[in-house]
Order: sequence, then C-alpha cells, then structure tokens
Amino acid sequence: MSLLNDLINLNLSDTTEKIIAEYIWIGGSGMDLRSKARTLPGPVTDPSKLPKWNYDGSSTNQAPGDDSEVILYPQAIFKDPFRKGNNILVMCDAYTPAGEPIPTNKRFNAAKIFSHPDVVAEEPWYGIEQEYTLLQKDTKWPLGWPVGGFPGPQGPYYCGVGADKSFGRDIVDSHYKACLYAGVNISGINGEVMPGQWEFQVGPSVGISAGDQIWIARYILERITEIAGVVLSFDPKPIPGDWNGAGAHTNYR
Repeated sequence: MSLLNDLINLNLSDTTEKIIAEYIWIGGSGMDLRSKARTLPGPVTDPSKLPKWNYDGSSTNQAPGDDSEVILYPQAIFKDPFRKGNNILVMCDAYTPAGEPIPTNKRFNAAKIFSHPDVVAEEPWYGIEQEYTLLQKDTKWPLGWPVGGFPGPQGPYYCGVGADKSFGRDIVDSHYKACLYAGVNISGINGEVMPGQWEFQVGPSVGISAGDQIWIARYILERITEIAGVVLSFDPKPIPGDWNGAGAHTNYR
C-alpha cells in the first residue's frame, strides 16, 4: 500500500510538462456524474484551448446503440485536488457529432440566457445550499445509524459536535478543503437535522458559473466518498417517516 500511495502522489511536474485532464459531464439521469481522463501536452487555463472529446452515449442513457457517439465540449476548468500539480478537472457539456446539444444538456440553453446582455447587466448572484446524506456502503443506511435500527430523535444533530451527534466530519472537511483548492467558491458547511446528513454552500457565484461550481463540488464529494468507502445520496427523502429531507436551496440576489 505504501508503494501505491507513493505512485498516486507522484509529482508529474518533476519529470514532464504533460498534465492529466479529467473531463466531467452529467449522465442520462440528470444527476449521475461521469468522467474520464486524458493526457495533454502542457498546462491549460482556458477551456476554449482544450480539445473536444467523445464518449459512448449508449452507455450513459444518452444515445442509441446504433448511433452512440456524443461529443464533450469543455466549459470550465478547476484545479484537480486529487492529482494536484498542474492537473485539472474540466466541466463539460454534451453534443451530437453535428453540434446539436443532446436532450440532457441543460447547460446549453442556460448559457444562452446568462450571456444575454440584459441578464449580464443584472449580474445575477446565486448561493446554493446543497444537502446530502452519507450512507454505509453495505447497508445503504445512514452513517452513524445502528444497522437495522434508528438513532435518537432529531434535535441534537443539527450543527452538532461529538461522536454521538456528528458522523462523517472527516469526509465533510476533506470536501471543504478540496473545493477551495479546486477553485470552487464554497462558502461553508454544517451538519444537518438528520444524523449522517450534511450541507455545503456554494456561492455567491455569478450566472452560469453557479451551475458549473455546484456540479464540480458534487463531483469532488462523490470522489471523496468513493475513497472513504461511503455512499453519497442526494435523495430528497432518503429515510421515510419523520426524518429530515434533503434539498438544494437556491438563493438569488
């Protein structure tokens, strides 16, 4: 394991100018995130300088099997907190080979709206409060809950501190710092009402960047929970009954 960690943490800039770009997009459900990596000859800071790429849309429920090619258009660049160095995360949207946005590409129309001169003049600010639940991998039961059972009633868990009230803080703090490293304008975190449930806030962000940043923040959280062996859920009602739900409240100014 020590050698594996050494290899994972290799500093590529010591030996090569090449970088790794992780291309990220939203899958067919509208909530699943997909990504794949490619090597580039050197550092890039402008998404328009990045090459387009393709993927098999039939494997993401975004294209039929007999015409499955989908093209990724790079739209925003963030620093990669996992590979570090000059490596990057690239938020993309998806198009047909003919250049038409695929049906699940909601960013295309949003970008048109946000780029309209009247909207630009308004300078719309967004702050998004993203709630989520951490689940035990094997049972899909919230982190910190007794297997097959329930914790004490809600009350002490919201913004709570202590081993019997706060579950998963190491994941949450790792995500907080990784987002700041990446360049996401994450503005805070807190424990939520249901044990095993948390929230992070992204913003204030202007226009289309609010969407890019919240999706990259979700991607980073998915990767961190993958490493931790914990399942991430954005389900609005992960546990039925009188338990707090989860949402993504949006503030506008």
